[in-house]
Amino acid sequence: MVEAELIKKIQTLKQIRPSKNWVLLTKKELFREEPDRGPSSILVFLFRPRFVFASLVFLLFLTTGTLSLAQKSLPGDFLYPVKRVAERGRAIFVAKEDQPQAQLEVANKRLEELTKIAEQNQVQRLAPAINEFQSSASKVAKNLKEPKKLTKEVVQQAKKLTENKEKVEALGIVVGETEELDASLKELVEREIKDLESRSLTEDQEALLNEAKNDLVAENFTNALEKIWLLSNQ
Repeated sequence: MVEAELIKKIQTLKQIRPSKNWVLLTKKELFREEPDRGPSSILVFLFRPRFVFASLVFLLFLTTGTLSLAQKSLPGDFLYPVKRVAERGRAIFVAKEDQPQAQLEVANKRLEELTKIAEQNQVQRLAPAINEFQSSASKVAKNLKEPKKLTKEVVQQAKKLTENKEKVEALGIVVGETEELDASLKELVEREIKDLESRSLTEDQEALLNEAKNDLVAENFTNALEKIWLLSNQ
């Protein structure tokens, strides 16, 4: 097939929808077993016209709504892996200092997905959704352990995480242990309190710091972070 003919056929695809039989036959053709000719056979396969053409078809359909549909998917849905791949792709471009906020945002998305699943009583999807949250919570914990400046966005997302977790648990869903995340939040609060104790504070600031310390003892870490943020910006 010459180049002009290939381009013409690709443009035509925008106006048609492939039949189920066509999809099955194309899949069968692409993954048909052939004699092994060694490492070079892989390269030959990749550059075969039918493989290149099928790849272009896949990319065409991917850019005509698949990503948009994937954003609405939930754990257990066919397109959910596409959503996760897109998230990982965006994460590559996040600056290191912004990683804690970005990871907290992702963890909040996982809890929001879990809430939707619980509200819709989709019991079969609870386990994968909980696993997704646990994975995100672990990444948040690792990012919070590194010495970084406390930002308003981190405080807001951490507070939102606590609220979302309480909302899910109010629906009777046990999201599992978050000891690693709690330990990281505790460490962050202790670090910030230690820094504030080395400063000269007004009476009002001292009072707010003492409230943050009480929250730390009560393990209300996000409440403590809120007070620390207010104190630091007075």
